[in-house]
Amino acid sequence: MMKTKKILGITALVALSLGFLYSCKNKEPSVVKIFVRSASNELVNGAKVVIIGDPSSNPPTLNYVDTVLTNDSGFAYFNVQPYYDAAGEESDVAYFDIVAKTSTKETFGTIRSRVHTTAVETVYLPN
Repeated sequence: MMKTKKILGITALVALSLGFLYSCKNKEPSVVKIFVRSASNELVNGAKVVIIGDPSSNPPTLNYVDTVLTNDSGFAYFNVQPYYDAAGEESDVAYFDIVAKTSTKETFGTIRSRVHTTAVETVYLPN
């Protein structure tokens, strides 16, 4: 009878511990925000922004490409959680090249992203 109570107590403790650990799992999205500004520092609406995974980075980033237009606030919002889902648990950092263009201008940049965080970068279009 005493052994049964001990086993039930240990089982309950393990179940509670596992529940606690699961509830602590980070559920924040993985996001990249790119602000596009003109040479005169004005935010640019409707710029085409492309992020490209950099396989030559350290650690290497898997092949990944996404394209978004900047919104009225002048930034492009990328949900990169699908990248981290595909990369697996051991990959918690990614490096992306940035290409931003309007009909007449183009600029480049880079950004480092971490899983479950929001990475922010600003690129400037030339005159």
